[in-house]
Amino acid sequence: MVSAHLAVRSHDEYQKTADWLRAQTKHRPQVAIICGSGLGMLADALKCQDSFAYSDIPGFPQSTVQGHAGRLVFGELKGKTCVCMQGRFHMYEGHSLCKTTFPVRVFKLLGVKTLIVTNAAGSLADGLQPGDIMIIKDHINFPGLVGLNPLSGPNDDKFGTRFPAMSNCYNKELRCLAMDIGKQMGVASLLHEGVYAMVGGPNFESVAEAKLLHRLGVDAVGMSTAPEVVVATHCGLRVFGLSLITNKVVKSYEDTDSVNHEGVLEVGRLRAQTVQQLVTELISRMDIKNNSTNNDV
Repeated sequence: MVSAHLAVRSHDEYQKTADWLRAQTKHRPQVAIICGSGLGMLADALKCQDSFAYSDIPGFPQSTVQGHAGRLVFGELKGKTCVCMQGRFHMYEGHSLCKTTFPVRVFKLLGVKTLIVTNAAGSLADGLQPGDIMIIKDHINFPGLVGLNPLSGPNDDKFGTRFPAMSNCYNKELRCLAMDIGKQMGVASLLHEGVYAMVGGPNFESVAEAKLLHRLGVDAVGMSTAPEVVVATHCGLRVFGLSLITNKVVKSYEDTDSVNHEGVLEVGRLRAQTVQQLVTELISRMDIKNNSTNNDV
């Protein structure tokens, strides 16, 4: 028996959603962007938009978190067709992992080749400060380590192999390109590479949990992203991920600071333009046809 968190969707259900979207818009996206808390402004840069509320899309769950608009936006950006999720789905909202990752497989069926994932995260690394941007080079998927994996259940061979490798799930060329763009933007001091860890949430971490994560080599922690990246990698999509550091995780019992969601959203607003410019330039310089990057300026 499959648990509620590991419910499985049929290939026909993904195809039904993809077919509905194709019928509603002439856009055929090459790049998909998933926006984290306070980062939905990335969709604002798209031209010639077609927008759909999640509640209107067959098979889509609904986002319930403040800072997530709950819209799927299609449009053009720097000569490339994109689809942008203004708001994602989380385990802590009560969604199964199949639901939280449902859009990724739909994107694959729509013809997407590259997935960009963004999130708001807390810093565990001493060198990461609120307002910094961490380019994700790897992740620790804590729910996945205890069996809560979106690939659990029967494998759909139409999407990918039973045992996909995750050793290079965050594309190295795109990571290097993003760092180069940051230098050219004059924000190199804000950009870092690091390891992201996903925890279940919705509570923020205890001091003991924060100390454990830090000892394990985690640079930033959040409550999303890893399941979407696992499914994208299974589907053969190229992945780029970034975390906007919105707070320092409390690692000391003597520290009187505490984190709240409103503060997370405020940092998102302050860094919105920088994140938008970075992602826009990254998309501009990608070589979609060859599924690689173009470093020419």
